[in-house]
Amino acid sequence: MVKSRLSWIWIFFTLIFCLLPTTGRADTHTVTCKGKAYRYELYAPQAVTPLPAILLLHGAGDSPDAMMRAWFDLAKKEGIAIIAPELPRSVEFEEIAPRVFRCVVEDAKASVSLDTKRLYVFGNSMGGYLAYDAAAFDSDYFAAVGVHAMGISPEYDSILDKAVRKTPIAIYTGDRDPLVPLTNVRRTRDLLLKKGFPVQYMEIAGHAHNYYEVREKVNKDVWNFFRSHTLQQSGANK
Repeated sequence: MVKSRLSWIWIFFTLIFCLLPTTGRADTHTVTCKGKAYRYELYAPQAVTPLPAILLLHGAGDSPDAMMRAWFDLAKKEGIAIIAPELPRSVEFEEIAPRVFRCVVEDAKASVSLDTKRLYVFGNSMGGYLAYDAAAFDSDYFAAVGVHAMGISPEYDSILDKAVRKTPIAIYTGDRDPLVPLTNVRRTRDLLLKKGFPVQYMEIAGHAHNYYEVREKVNKDVWNFFRSHTLQQSGANK
């Protein structure tokens, strides 16, 4: 695969963390995918029926634990399983990332009953970059994708042509983000619409790059977006 699109992000992207309350408990799991071991956090509320699930992809310098805490209250209230893998900071990872995402979710199924028509991805910053990959290469696996603070680099627009299904995508960005050009996020939105992808777009006034400052607003909105899309409902968008 071509040189990783993530290399420049790792140089410039350092998150400013907010202190998040420690609420609830997630279990730590390890799974071997593509010959390497990956740690991930898993939380699922008690339920009889299969649960919808969100794969949470953290930003550069962040951790799966922080993403889990940011989502815990909503997951508990709405009956959502949340899965947060620890993402390697290596240029080789992007090439195998979509396969690793499937591998992690499939491993989680051994512990929790998941609804295969309601599997979603939410990525922040670097995780948002990888979420676009999931939308392109895992369009037949994930029902919808959400992205905070990231667009697609113009030289990699062609990844969207790999999608066998037009994955619905919700995009959230601040109009004061010093790390992610607003012009490119808008360009990404327009490109997705031009190619026929269902897009929900929110530009947050006065917001910079820190996802945790707007987590409650974004999480609630993206979950409402997710719950309106399943693989069965969106399967005609090919």
